[in-house]
Amino acid sequence: MSPSQPVAKLNLFPVTAAIWVNQSGENSWYSATIDRLYKDDAGSWKSTNTFRADDLLLVAKIADWAHTEIVKLKTESRD
Repeated sequence: MSPSQPVAKLNLFPVTAAIWVNQSGENSWYSATIDRLYKDDAGSWKSTNTFRADDLLLVAKIADWAHTEIVKLKTESRD
């Protein structure tokens, strides 16, 4: 696993989440980033961490999903 790659990616288009494992010495913990995908005027896909009102329910759902995935990853790492 490369430290520059997320350990999981979640997608509720156009809202996405990435789960990261962070390490400092012997300690490790998980974090998540949440973004919204959009096409710019040239038609290229971009991402932003700014959300429209219509995105906020998806943000809440993907945050809940990310939490569930992190709990699962923590449980698996203890086994």
